[in-house]
Amino acid sequence: MQRVMIVGQPGSGKSTTARLLGERTGLPVFHMDHIHHLPDWVPRPMPDKVVMCQEVTDQEAWIFEGGLSATYPERLQRADTLVWIDIPMGLRFFRVLRRTFQHWGTNRPDLPEGCVERIDRETFTFWKWIWDTRHTARAKIEAMAANPQGTRVVHLTSLKEVNAWLASLPSAPYLSDKE
Repeated sequence: MQRVMIVGQPGSGKSTTARLLGERTGLPVFHMDHIHHLPDWVPRPMPDKVVMCQEVTDQEAWIFEGGLSATYPERLQRADTLVWIDIPMGLRFFRVLRRTFQHWGTNRPDLPEGCVERIDRETFTFWKWIWDTRHTARAKIEAMAANPQGTRVVHLTSLKEVNAWLASLPSAPYLSDKE
C-alpha cells in the first residue's frame, strides 16, 4: 500500500482515518480541505485545485483524503487502494455538528491555517449542502468503487469496521523502493 485514496461524505471520518493510517504506515497524508480552502474559508479557484490535486497524485506515495469528484478518475488511476467510508447520514451529521462545537474558534488539524470553526451563514449553507448531496455524492463514490480499474477497494460501513480495518494493518514505517 503506497497510494491510498480515502473518500466519503462529510463527517464520515476521512481525515481521522487518514491521520491514523499515516501514523501506522509512515505514508505522507494530504487533506483535500487544504486544497479546497484558502485562509478564512475563501474557496480556491477550481483550476488551481485540479493542479494541486495532480501534484499530490504524481508523488510516489500518499494518503489523499477528501472529495473533489472532478479529480476522482486521475486519483483512482494512481491509487493502489481506495478506502470508502460509507457511514449513515445521521451519524455523519452528528459528527459534523460535534466537531464544529468541539473546535469552535480554533482550526481543526485537517484545515488550512485561518479556517476557524464557527457558526455563520456559510456553516448553515454547508449543513444544507450535506443534506442536499447525500444521495448524489454517495452515488458518485459508489460508481467509482464499482469500477475500480484494478485498485483494491475497502468499503467500510461503520466506525467499528473502520477501527477493525486500521487495527488489521501491520504497523511498520513506509519504506520506498529507493531506500
